[in-house]
Amino acid sequence: MSDTTPAAPAVPEPTPAPVVSDSVIVETPVTATEAPATTTSEAAAPQPGATATVPTPTAAPVTEKAKTESTVEEPQNALTEAFTGSEWKALKEFKKLIPDALVKAYEKPEAKTTAITLWGVPIDPTNLSADARTSVVLMKFLRARNLNPSAANEMFIATLRWRDEFKVDDACKEEFPQDVFGKLGHIYGKDKDGRPVVYNVYGGNSDINAVFGDVERFLRWRVAFMEKSLLLLDFVTVDQCIQVHDYEGVSMTSRTPESKKAASEASSIFGSHYPELLYKKFFVNVPGYMSWIFWIFKTIMPAATFGKLTMVGTGSSSIGKALLPFIAADQLPKRYGGTAEAAVFDN
Repeated sequence: MSDTTPAAPAVPEPTPAPVVSDSVIVETPVTATEAPATTTSEAAAPQPGATATVPTPTAAPVTEKAKTESTVEEPQNALTEAFTGSEWKALKEFKKLIPDALVKAYEKPEAKTTAITLWGVPIDPTNLSADARTSVVLMKFLRARNLNPSAANEMFIATLRWRDEFKVDDACKEEFPQDVFGKLGHIYGKDKDGRPVVYNVYGGNSDINAVFGDVERFLRWRVAFMEKSLLLLDFVTVDQCIQVHDYEGVSMTSRTPESKKAASEASSIFGSHYPELLYKKFFVNVPGYMSWIFWIFKTIMPAATFGKLTMVGTGSSSIGKALLPFIAADQLPKRYGGTAEAAVFDN
């Protein structure tokens, strides 16, 4: 009889738990020795004295959504739940820059701890994770700068400085003459996903000098109109608008030096200080002599931005064909191919 005690079955070391960082889950690598191939009979009947092998459990794949859920500890809404892991990582770095960004923007030390409001959403530098809407707004600057926190920070600072210098809040309180601007812009209805639809009617007033003669006044009106439309966004389920730019009635005589300057400055303002707030933009009733401008945009705009623009023909039938896939008929005015009476366009 042998006094050798049979070797106990080897129990494999447990698979190390994932290491959780602030932004992503990092799986700790596990080294395993590959077992030699066996025949069916060998697998069924272990050899005498052989060490029993307990298979190492296989970890379930970690999805992008699971990474986000495991690492984000702040209030969520429908929009933040759609953020990717890369976006959360960039947002975390961006938020670290916000307190100093406010100081740079307003040139006041106390700005580092003073809450502000942007498009109806609070941005509190002492607690940037208190409201999910804050993350939605900050993400717009990140997406506009390809998730580069430093570039997004510069855009954020520039936007706050511009708002302060332009006196946006004062423009929103200003009373503009209805006989000049009353027919130039309307906010009517929503698209099928709840986005407000904003109409810019460039031929709404044939008195070009009255509209553009005072360029600064036109820009104040235009910014105030934009801000009014953004107050309809809740930044919980909806954070973008649809725009319809109607050129009916616009002629060559509408292109005055003042109107060109106003158009150029307005374009610069919205491109620099209102990032990622547009879902789609439709150009309708565009005169033939102006249609070439649309294609020039293609050569100077990022592909993603140009992809939001659509040139539509003239007449309610053609316009409706383009708009109805996005906007229900009862939300679309008859003049644009829908069934809504929309008396606001007749006033």
